[in-house]
Amino acid sequence: MRSGHRLGRPFGWLWAAYGTSALGTWLAFGAFPLIAVQVLHGGPAEVAVLASAGAAVGAAVAVPLGPWVEFRHKRPVLVGTDLLRCAALLTIPAAYVLGVLTFVQLLLVSVVTAAADITFRAASGAYLKSLLPAGDLLVANARFESTAWTTTIIGPPLGGAAIGLLGPVATVVADAVSHLLSALGIRAIGGREPGPAPRPAARPRAGDLLDGWRHILADATLRPLFLNTALFNGLVMAIDALLAVLMLGELGFAPWQYGLAFAVPAIGGLFGARLARPLVGRFGQHRVLAAAGTLRAIWPVGLALLGPGTGGLLLVMGVELGLIFCCAVFNPVHATYRLERTPSGLVTRTLSAWAVTTRATTALLTAVWGVLGGLLGPRTAIALAGVLLLATPLLLPRRAAAPLPEPVADRS
Repeated sequence: MRSGHRLGRPFGWLWAAYGTSALGTWLAFGAFPLIAVQVLHGGPAEVAVLASAGAAVGAAVAVPLGPWVEFRHKRPVLVGTDLLRCAALLTIPAAYVLGVLTFVQLLLVSVVTAAADITFRAASGAYLKSLLPAGDLLVANARFESTAWTTTIIGPPLGGAAIGLLGPVATVVADAVSHLLSALGIRAIGGREPGPAPRPAARPRAGDLLDGWRHILADATLRPLFLNTALFNGLVMAIDALLAVLMLGELGFAPWQYGLAFAVPAIGGLFGARLARPLVGRFGQHRVLAAAGTLRAIWPVGLALLGPGTGGLLLVMGVELGLIFCCAVFNPVHATYRLERTPSGLVTRTLSAWAVTTRATTALLTAVWGVLGGLLGPRTAIALAGVLLLATPLLLPRRAAAPLPEPVADRS
């Protein structure tokens, strides 16, 4: 199978489903805040609540779903969460046409889609591990990473054009349809899925909710990586929110310039994702993880020097290009490393715990840095986050992981 890196028809359908769903998500990028402002005439407070509370509550809702999914076949869960996201998103254009759309409905839909997204990602990680041999996981994750950055490049401009012609609700419809197509693609995989992990108890236990966190915190290499990714992602997202305020407000950049500053550097993601596997083959997984994780932390502090005009725009594009390139090398190696360090019977709970923590940390840090931006100014708050990011490499694993013990055969 590894000859020419052909991963087979089932992976091809899974990859196509992922790409379709990712494109729909980026087409609708920013649609909810735009609907809140343009349709419901909401202010900054409503938009902030929509961005932070929706993600945080969605993460909390996803907590009990991890153990529930662990002991079930993953493909029906993937199809079900795709259909749930499709149905939830379609309620928005339906309510808009009927003239009954409210901010509360937007918030509820954001909670449902956030919880479904976390559950889908956790189940898809477990399904991928059962679908491919261990030696192909890095190739698969690199392809997902390349696809993610490709849709990042083409999705927002197309979505912006659609919003200009048809309004923000149209991109929500496109996102809903993409999830429907994703469900059909996963359904088309066919074949017999390997059985789920056997449940150790007849009924769900409260302790099942914490098994993912227990596994992460007990592993000497996953634990620092977990803390690193949660803190890094949260601080970067907090900077992005403040950067929008700085660029579109104080520095007077046009919206198209703001979009260009993030769309063009995403090309670095394509190159980074393609280099991940060759770099691991030459230098080893741990060295690439440590180097890329360190290099990605040095870029954001440069955004504190942002000024107006062409020079400022080029500065943002240069910083984002370096950041995205390093992240695109780091992400597939990190995703593969995490799967390899997790027993098959714990993958869904581990990935759920990881995603819930990352989403909750991002929501918290975005809110905190929003307050700091109001008190200190966005430039000072960006500089503070950038300085803290310089310390995040201290949380990366310091040495290569010891091999996991071979699973003991069940003699019963």
